[in-house]
Amino acid sequence: MQSLNSWLTIPEKSDFSIYNLPFGIYSTSDEGPRAGIAIGDKVLDLTFVANLGIFAGLDFNHSVFKKEYLNDFISLGKSITNEVRLRVQRELCDENSILKEVDGVLLNKDDVSMHMPVKVGDYTDFYSSLEHASNVGKMFRDPENALLPNWKYMPVAYHGRASSIIVSGVDINRPKGQIKEDDKPPKLVPTQKLDFELEVAFITGKKTELGESVSTNNAEEYIFGLVLFNDWSARDIQKWEYRPLGPFLGKNFASSVSPWIIPLEALEPFRVSGPDQEPKPLEYLRYSGSKSYDIHLEAKIQPEKSKNPVTVTKTNFKNLYWNMAQQLAHHTVSGCNINVGDMMASGTISGSEADTYGSMLELSWGGSKEIDLGGGEKRTFLKDNDTVIMSGFAEKKGVRVGFGEVRSKVLPVKK
Repeated sequence: MQSLNSWLTIPEKSDFSIYNLPFGIYSTSDEGPRAGIAIGDKVLDLTFVANLGIFAGLDFNHSVFKKEYLNDFISLGKSITNEVRLRVQRELCDENSILKEVDGVLLNKDDVSMHMPVKVGDYTDFYSSLEHASNVGKMFRDPENALLPNWKYMPVAYHGRASSIIVSGVDINRPKGQIKEDDKPPKLVPTQKLDFELEVAFITGKKTELGESVSTNNAEEYIFGLVLFNDWSARDIQKWEYRPLGPFLGKNFASSVSPWIIPLEALEPFRVSGPDQEPKPLEYLRYSGSKSYDIHLEAKIQPEKSKNPVTVTKTNFKNLYWNMAQQLAHHTVSGCNINVGDMMASGTISGSEADTYGSMLELSWGGSKEIDLGGGEKRTFLKDNDTVIMSGFAEKKGVRVGFGEVRSKVLPVKK
């Protein structure tokens, strides 16, 4: 990859390097939501950049930068969105750039508030980690036959609730629902087994018509970028309700996402081969080339009275058995149409070792062992006023592309 140098001072190990330049929606105390790009500890105002003529010759209405969501901008297509990003990149590397001379185009990230980057029309949550699916199967079904018969033949998924997807920094209330213990009748109570799920989601950037299918060969044309995704889960509610139709109240109360969308093109240097798939998938799920990405992921928990969060797991996006191209191909093979801004989450990402599991369910093995958070704090599942913080980055030969973080605090159940 070509080495790039910016005239802007970018903190060492910043997730938002000159190689990244993710898109997001932000606001300030005196102006409403609008589009920006993250660079180091700054936010670049894209409306300001457009007014300076940097996007001259690109055929699009600059009003897309003044919208509350990025959907209209993303809808312009990669020929525009990629060029916008590349022109910003060139300006940030050009010592004679007009961006150096104009006040107000670069804002301190601490002076802005971040918002949901897209209006999510539909949300699908996959179940694509072999290790996670195996662990859950061992705990709840059969240690010898952990996977259901269909799991290695298709990317299993369920349709989730788009309206309760929230941006990092928005806290959640502990949910309540029906819980059944042993032979007792079910009762409506707050969950006692609140969990996180460490995931990555992709955002679709191109629509299809009803009846169309997307192949694994061209799936990446339909993927605009990625965000971190915390799919909150109430395990005791989920356990009682999930048969026969799957997750409902145990999942629909909240999912949290990071605010900056990392363009798929920024992750190009980090492509890797995925795991071997046996048995060989059906023809429409087969693919060529490297469709996985080497992205380091981490989850931390910070108890209310603790000053420092504690890392409880580290895993990697490349661990997924089913990749994004296969997920999208399977999602649309029925003729299901997709729209710009749809969000498709990976499912919990777990590795093969105990400290790489992507959920408290696995880390505590169903609540049978405690996780030490220091200072006398131990957890099997999340307590009220715990804060969960997830982060992720890819790094290779000095090139770093990060996601920032997604964080949210667990508040008591709302009466």
